[in-house]
Amino acid sequence: MAQGKQTPRQKMINLMYLVFIAMMALNIDAEIIRSYYDSTVALKDTRLLTERKNEDIFEKTLEAKAQQVPDTYAQPWQQYQQLKQKINALVQHADQIKEKLKKESEFVEKDPKTGKLIDVSENFSALNNNEATTTYFFKDGDENSASKGAMELKAKIDDVRNYINTTFGGNSQLKDLIDRANKSLIAEYPKGQSPNKKTWLQNKFYHQPLIAALSNLEIIQNDARNVQSDALALLLQEKVDASIKFTSYEAIVSAPVDIVEGKPAEAVVMLGNYSNSNKISISGVSRQENGKGYAPLSTSGIGPHTLSGNITLTDATGKAQSFPFTHTYNVIAGPQAVKLQKGLLLSADKMNVMYRNLDNPVSGSILGADNAKLSLSAPGATVKSTGPGKWNVKPGAGNVLKITLSGTDPYGKTISQVFEYRIKNVPPPQGQIRGKNMLTMPAGSVENQQLQAVIPDFDFPVSFNVTSFMVRVPGRASMQVQGNSLQGAAGMFRNLRPGDGVYIFDIKATATGLGNTIVPNISPVLINVQ
Repeated sequence: MAQGKQTPRQKMINLMYLVFIAMMALNIDAEIIRSYYDSTVALKDTRLLTERKNEDIFEKTLEAKAQQVPDTYAQPWQQYQQLKQKINALVQHADQIKEKLKKESEFVEKDPKTGKLIDVSENFSALNNNEATTTYFFKDGDENSASKGAMELKAKIDDVRNYINTTFGGNSQLKDLIDRANKSLIAEYPKGQSPNKKTWLQNKFYHQPLIAALSNLEIIQNDARNVQSDALALLLQEKVDASIKFTSYEAIVSAPVDIVEGKPAEAVVMLGNYSNSNKISISGVSRQENGKGYAPLSTSGIGPHTLSGNITLTDATGKAQSFPFTHTYNVIAGPQAVKLQKGLLLSADKMNVMYRNLDNPVSGSILGADNAKLSLSAPGATVKSTGPGKWNVKPGAGNVLKITLSGTDPYGKTISQVFEYRIKNVPPPQGQIRGKNMLTMPAGSVENQQLQAVIPDFDFPVSFNVTSFMVRVPGRASMQVQGNSLQGAAGMFRNLRPGDGVYIFDIKATATGLGNTIVPNISPVLINVQ
């Protein structure tokens, strides 16, 4: 500016210059606030995705296991429910604080269409206002005097952290969960660790503008949900080794019921879902291989015989559990006597149910008779012969199928018997990448993946070809992709950050081997970005 006496024109130019500088400063502040607000919204979207992941995947898995194996998973499920209740209380309390601060800062307005309160995202003066934040968290605005509302928030944070330490502190397998809770869910700095000798509450909320307070509260909610997600994953993982207990299963003996005198015979003894672990030992058998016990059966003397023993399992805690078994079999007089036995046999070659609209192979026989003369009928189903005593049965509508097996016994008498089978729909396929429906990988690897659809542990020759799917990532609208390659959505993955989730849903596929059955809904895939 000019020195000394200035003309009116020069004074006007100087004044305009000052106004221009002030306007530039205001514009920079507005852009910073806009960026801060957008980041806070993105953080909330990530939290909501974590909540859906917790409820739709981990939580349902843990609940199902608690019902199926209560001795192993009932207590973890109960502990998790209490933790979830405390985290829900913290998240909801933080939401109430945010709504109160926004109202007092006049950052919300009523939507004329829905009547609900919505953010006025362009109200930068409200976002820059620190009066509501300071008033809520500090009594009379004194930074050394925390308000009742501030103490309530701290108490709920402490409640979650203390519950985790008290409940899981003695479990070394959950150390990562405890460490994360003690690091992220704090309402006060550990002694000597304050970055500026101020309290946690002062640094987070004293004279902080509304946007900073909203962001800090959202971080608290995000940390709580991530701790909840860790708890679910670790509670499931922690019990993997313990589930070798098999406490809800029974000993199984596989052996013939009728044995020919003088002929060698053998029984196989095992525990359901058997394992080759050295923690399982079987008595009453001659040898043990791959978790199975083999015992030679006595065939001397016509009449009933008994095989018995004990299966001992040492669980993860070192406690030994016993499962006694007993099997009774008959020794009969020989081949000619077998021909004189009456009765019918029918077995499902794949499972003990029939799958609707699929060819279910079955076999039938009459002891001592010619199986080529057998006939099979099943009202409500299509039956095709595939060889002597073998058929393919394709059920249609209904829940129960009655199959009639007819033939001639060794005496020339015509006999028949009705067998009932349950009819079930084909199980729904599962979306998978690399053989998993939930996996973790770097952001740069996501676009190189191929999507598949499979029915796990399904014995029938059914295959699927993925034709399209939907992809959703944080902060972006969902996108439909044709084919089975994630390359078609590569543009959506360029800004992914660690902790983000890629949600793949509404998977469409064509099927081979299902006949005219419509492909059931295919379950989604979740990729966690590391």
